[in-house]
Amino acid sequence: MKCSKLSIAIRTSATLAAFCIAGHASAVELNTGNYKTSLYGFARFAAAIDLDEDISAGGRAGDFSKITVGNGETSDGHFGADATGSRLGVVVTSPEEVTVRIEMDFDRDGTITPRLRRAYGEYKGVLLGQEWSNFHSFVGNPSILDWDSLPGRAGLQGRIAQARYTTGSLSFSVEDDTSRGSDNIANAAGDKVGLPVFTARLEDGSGGMKYSAAALVKQVSYDNAAGNDDSAIGFAAFLAGSVALSDMISVMGSASFSDGAANYIYRSGENFGGFEAYADANGDLETIAAYGANIGAKVSLGDGRSINIGYGMTMKDLDDGVEDAAIPATSVETNSMLAINYQWMPVKSVNMGVEFARLSTENQNDDDGDANRIMFVGQYNF
Repeated sequence: MKCSKLSIAIRTSATLAAFCIAGHASAVELNTGNYKTSLYGFARFAAAIDLDEDISAGGRAGDFSKITVGNGETSDGHFGADATGSRLGVVVTSPEEVTVRIEMDFDRDGTITPRLRRAYGEYKGVLLGQEWSNFHSFVGNPSILDWDSLPGRAGLQGRIAQARYTTGSLSFSVEDDTSRGSDNIANAAGDKVGLPVFTARLEDGSGGMKYSAAALVKQVSYDNAAGNDDSAIGFAAFLAGSVALSDMISVMGSASFSDGAANYIYRSGENFGGFEAYADANGDLETIAAYGANIGAKVSLGDGRSINIGYGMTMKDLDDGVEDAAIPATSVETNSMLAINYQWMPVKSVNMGVEFARLSTENQNDDDGDANRIMFVGQYNF
């Protein structure tokens, strides 16, 4: 299943602390009278050498769906570079403390086309618009250069239309369903989004420890022209955390589970989302369980230099669906990725890094494949 719409919807930033947040942290303050206005962004150059076969997507991210499985012939040694991840954003806060943010980049799988990333208004904890899903956290994410990063990261690693309320460390949201348009039911035409997604999250920390936990409930449903229809309840949850063991070493990680909500297990399909349910011989929906996890560490070397390592994987339980002849045995069951990088900041607001990564994928029928790659990223923030 090629989830191209979902792929575009859930592109994520490559590195959390150094390569993402730094762009806004050094924002340019504009003189707009009683309004506080900041312009921020970065120019991002990414280059990758795919050692085994050409698996690069927009931003030179590694694409699991491009890995050859089984004994297929491949051509090795592919190089590519782009700057489509470059970003521009503006934040305006009124005297009444109403905040509006508009943010765009050009990540359209290699085409130079503006893409809306974030667009929302917020007042007294009430947010309306497109923002990072409330079922999401950066807390347990290792710092990886690959634009799409590790599979199994906590929650939906993307932005979605929503209404959210935040009070202290708790937040609740009603969101659009990211499975919209992704053919999330394996063998039933007419899949639909009948209800919004409901989420809750707790995120807090103390000293060198941070943690986040979230849960969601959604509906999986279909209704087709043949008169067949059914619905089921899907849910997902994750737990993420990070701990600074010393001034030099930090560790982080997360674990996720879903049943009927596999699109919320990051990169659990051919590349991103995948089947959440299938219809049995009677037309009744059977939900599919999925699991995800990632773990990593950061070693700070001083003078803006660090070594980062991360491993992530996802797994879906497709056995019953294949046994019922509802899901092809060639469907992706497991994705995993190991990455290690060296990052440095030669001067303030300039971030660079080089990374080696190995991506592996395996189908339910045990056909598998892997690909190795080397990436360089240079980012200039303002």
